[in-house]
Amino acid sequence: MRWQLRDRTLDLAPRALVMGIVNVTPDSFSDGGRFFDPAAAVEHGLRLADEGADLLDVGGESSRPGATPVPLDEELDRVVPVVRELARRTAVPISVDTVKAEVARQCLAEGAQVINDITALGGDPDMAEVCRAADAGVVLMHMQGTPQTMQLAPTYADVVGEVRAALEVALKRATGAGIAASRLVLDPGLGFGKTVEHNLDLLANLGRLADLGRPLLLGVSRKGILGVVTGRPRDERLASSLAAAAYALAHGGVRIVRVHDVAATFDLVRIYAALDAWRATPAAQPI
Repeated sequence: MRWQLRDRTLDLAPRALVMGIVNVTPDSFSDGGRFFDPAAAVEHGLRLADEGADLLDVGGESSRPGATPVPLDEELDRVVPVVRELARRTAVPISVDTVKAEVARQCLAEGAQVINDITALGGDPDMAEVCRAADAGVVLMHMQGTPQTMQLAPTYADVVGEVRAALEVALKRATGAGIAASRLVLDPGLGFGKTVEHNLDLLANLGRLADLGRPLLLGVSRKGILGVVTGRPRDERLASSLAAAAYALAHGGVRIVRVHDVAATFDLVRIYAALDAWRATPAAQPI
């Protein structure tokens, strides 16, 4: 229940952690363009930190279905100044959502603690060594295909079993490259090469991934599956995002939730942890 980063260790036992999303992009699926200006992105990150974010996840390349890849220099121009300024102005550890080893290298040099790689170190051949050399924390995510192809015709015989097997392979790839298992977190990749039915199956059976031995991160905030179930547009999915996160905490062993709405999610994880602790030993808990 611990996650080792570059210069600190996060304890995931008392309560789940909240990772706040900072998209420095013009085209991300939920808030693309709102924080594209680096100064706006920094202020947004600081606001999320004030709201209770345990980590800030900065990304400069959208991974929404059909997104156009961003050239290296452009992604560097987007994220490096934001990471540098956030690292200077907040103690909250910074994660960088990237598939490019050079972006990871430069952001880690500017103070980032975590690399969140949607290819699970299977994209850029230099990524694993960059993470190992920097002693970075790493998020290994499952994705079938690429952002350009993943929603064309995702197919599984057993989505939960196949995602579990792929994450096990990713774990072995990372540890085989010299990255300590204590630095690794797993993400089943909701919405990344999955139909609505696949996503529901994964959410309902996250517990089947628990025996992989590393904490799970869940990114379900405002996602399309919530819109399909509720019929609500992206900016009206707070309640459903919280409901999905609460279910994952209760039934799936999830210890990190990656979200847009930090304040509300922070309250959720605190109340969940308080009730869980009270149920176990009520006399020992402060009111």
